[in-house]
Amino acid sequence: MTTRWHGTIAALALAAPGAAFAQDDPADGDCAALAAMDLEATNMLSAQEVTPEGDLPAFCQVRGYVRPAINFEVRLPLDEWNGKFYMAGCGGFCGTLASDSEDTFNAINHALRRGYAAATMDGGHWGNSTADGRWAKANPVAEVDWAHRAVEETTRVGKAVTERFYAEPPEYSYFQGCSTGGRQANMAALRTPEAFDGIISGAPALDYPGLVGTAFSWIVQANTDADGQQILQPEDVATVQDAVYDACDGDDGVEDGLISDPQSCDFDPASLSDTLSDEKIAVLQKWYRPAESGDETLYPAAVPEGSEPFWQLWLTGLEGGGGKIVPAFNRDFLRYMAFPDDPASDFDGTDFDFSADPQRMQPQAELYNSDDPDITPFYDAGGKLLMYHGWADAIVFPGKTIDYWDRMTQASGSESGRLFMIPGMDHCGIQGSGPGIGQTGFDPLGAMERWVEDGDAPERLMTEKTTEGESQWQRPVCAYPARPVFDGEGDWREAGGWSCETD
Repeated sequence: MTTRWHGTIAALALAAPGAAFAQDDPADGDCAALAAMDLEATNMLSAQEVTPEGDLPAFCQVRGYVRPAINFEVRLPLDEWNGKFYMAGCGGFCGTLASDSEDTFNAINHALRRGYAAATMDGGHWGNSTADGRWAKANPVAEVDWAHRAVEETTRVGKAVTERFYAEPPEYSYFQGCSTGGRQANMAALRTPEAFDGIISGAPALDYPGLVGTAFSWIVQANTDADGQQILQPEDVATVQDAVYDACDGDDGVEDGLISDPQSCDFDPASLSDTLSDEKIAVLQKWYRPAESGDETLYPAAVPEGSEPFWQLWLTGLEGGGGKIVPAFNRDFLRYMAFPDDPASDFDGTDFDFSADPQRMQPQAELYNSDDPDITPFYDAGGKLLMYHGWADAIVFPGKTIDYWDRMTQASGSESGRLFMIPGMDHCGIQGSGPGIGQTGFDPLGAMERWVEDGDAPERLMTEKTTEGESQWQRPVCAYPARPVFDGEGDWREAGGWSCETD
């Protein structure tokens, strides 16, 4: 494959006109001198060598910001650079420079360990948490940065710094993000189709107004009674979980504690009438179906059966307090980000009008959303797209990813794209204590490298469930629409008993 962004001019193709290196740019390989680089609209703050610590190699740490407020960090291995560039997305509303995150998504240290020059950014603003949306109040410039500019500008600067330090451009460039980072991944394919050789899009929040505005308001209103009190409580979750798994765990031919495909799960919440009140059953009936207004479906996905082990964090709150992340995101998104003109400061999901507010959010949808199915320019440039989503994701509902994938493959083809739906996995694998794998239970970056660099298109990814470092089971997940099927012989915990089949 032809190397992208070859040479200085190409490395700056995302910059504004006139962006270029100064004639007295620092000498190659001099870390401290990178702080003197002259890049368009960019303030370089520091560049220093960091000694090895733990399993991290020695690296050159470069920090700065693209005006007005996109903070970034680039980490450059001092020894044994693999010749590649890696860019990470950020999660939720972003707002922090998570350079030392030990996650394998929206993080860079795991790529640094592999020898990558790696870059990350904060989405163009600071926040108290990834659910803090106050930065967007009457701030359309920051909204544009979060929507797409932070990734584009950090890519420009990160590649320029990498080329200057090593005296050559990266041979391959990859982007990986999950959740909002997944939205950013698809946005990069749409807006900068030649920037990356491979893009990994995990659990992508492709339609923020549809999901965080409309669908989350549906969740909140369904679980709020006439007095403003929560209906379904954290202590109810175990009852629901047990009933769903009793009904659907065996649908894939083996009772293994996983629901392989919620679309095939036939669970009726009314079956819990002996243990839950009618009011609580009504909550479940709404949660398990898409948001709607009259006969119109407003968002093509709902809370999936099998996600119940993760509800206390995302939906109902934890029994000891905390959690309820979905209502928190919904509140700040509606108040500060969802509409061209911010509503009253006390506006929340209980105030959302399903007949009028989806249309009011349309201007912001045009800014934030990356669910345009036509990514043909990215494919034409030689790019590869690997998407994945946990079937047990209770915050970014996996049905939207299926809907997008079907539309995208019809518009753009599928030879250069793969989707992997992962049974039992929580949102981005954050909670690895549930029935499915955690974030370290599979290696999408390795699969992408083999695809881009060796032409080995992935038809299956190996996954492994571990508990306290001990392997519990291994099995493949299959390129959609194929699904893993157990042959009924031997131990289901061993990968050899599973194959990929398409109905």
